[in-house]
Amino acid sequence: CAVKAAQVLSEIAKNEEMKKRCIEADLVPTLIPLLESTDQEMLLHAGRAIGRICYDNRNIQNPDFIIYTDIAKEALSKTKVAEQLVKQLRRAENHERLEIIFEVLQALAENDALKVQLVEAGVQEVLSEILMGLQGSSQAENTCIVKAASDLIVSLLLGGKKTEGILTVQVPKKKKTKKQPPQKTKKQTPRKTQHKKVHWICHLLSCFHNGNCVRMVQLGVIHQLLDLLEKHVESEDISVQHAALSALRNLAIPVVSKVQMLEEGVAERIQTLLRSEMPPLQFKLLETLRMLADGQADAAEILGQDPMLLNRLVQWCSAKDHTGVHGEANRLLASILHHNRSQEVVKAIQEAQGVKHLISMTTSEHAAMQNEALNALAIASTINLETLEESFKESQLVQSLHKLLQDDNTSPEVKYNSMGLLCSLLNSGDLRQEIEKDKIKETLEQLCSHSNVNVVKEAVTTLQILRGET
Repeated sequence: CAVKAAQVLSEIAKNEEMKKRCIEADLVPTLIPLLESTDQEMLLHAGRAIGRICYDNRNIQNPDFIIYTDIAKEALSKTKVAEQLVKQLRRAENHERLEIIFEVLQALAENDALKVQLVEAGVQEVLSEILMGLQGSSQAENTCIVKAASDLIVSLLLGGKKTEGILTVQVPKKKKTKKQPPQKTKKQTPRKTQHKKVHWICHLLSCFHNGNCVRMVQLGVIHQLLDLLEKHVESEDISVQHAALSALRNLAIPVVSKVQMLEEGVAERIQTLLRSEMPPLQFKLLETLRMLADGQADAAEILGQDPMLLNRLVQWCSAKDHTGVHGEANRLLASILHHNRSQEVVKAIQEAQGVKHLISMTTSEHAAMQNEALNALAIASTINLETLEESFKESQLVQSLHKLLQDDNTSPEVKYNSMGLLCSLLNSGDLRQEIEKDKIKETLEQLCSHSNVNVVKEAVTTLQILRGET
């Protein structure tokens, strides 16, 4: 009777209105214990019912329905469904069962809390074992399982901060098997080769915590990843690229790895990959370079003295056809200037005509990008104001800063950083004259009564420097 009921639910859950009623009737928590069943039919129908209630909603625009599915996933996060599904995945003995469990796991992986629970339950270790067992298989049904496992890996990789650093299990050793007679080597198809690569990435990712990342960089794993990316840079299937780039990003997190990676030519190889015309790939490569430069003066200096890279960045800063790449190129330029301590880098970015883009970035609609640009320009001005002075005058930087200070909609942090940059500009005679001519003093006096304490303190300090009192 229970099996038939689960079968009926799995069928009616295909309908949008019925999904809503299933959630309202609190059927998801009722179905979860059925996943422990050893009855193949029970697992088949209960798993599909849960998957269809919480998944396959990407084309549904009804906001009320989306709320209901979110409620269902929230309810799931308070159960042991992740642990139970990982156990079932480990015990699965046929393709049909694996496909059902993967369908449900993919649904759960849309929820951050459930994603963390899946990793804590060891799903990555089981995935690695499954992929190892299917390595070299050319059967269509095995291809489907490898694809499902690969998609789930990518979902786990894209989990953001909540799932970073928790993929910490060790790579499983290959099980010993009876010696088989030698077989003729068959030519690898592109699809099989790709699946082996995704399998390898899964092993790589299962070792990711800071200590392992450092060891893996020392062992040269980074170059294997870059080899993989170079072979797939023009591929339409971006699953391998996503997995490899996420691995590359994680390897760049430990501070001690950043400079070593750059010294070994990682920046040059990434620059080669930037020939790709695929904006999502360009975006992630630029993001990886920005992570390498973060907090590292040596890394910023290496990147900041690469004329080909700087010219490409400036081209993207000028392009408006892909806002993500445009924004990330600007952010990387700002990061290089911010973390750099060399006059030569300031000169190189100025010669590449990158400074004007950072000045434009100070008026971005995103406060985070405004602050990055303001801080970068302030540090660059401290290092080599003479080189930047002409660009600042041509781009009317002083006038732009004044508008930011006058605008009531400007965030306190942006006002604070704008005044910090003004303090650096006052070391130039010509720029000081512009500041005095634009009557910024009156605006600063008004900011002395601002509601934000930090803005008030910085306004007082800037006025003192302007008046020559310090």
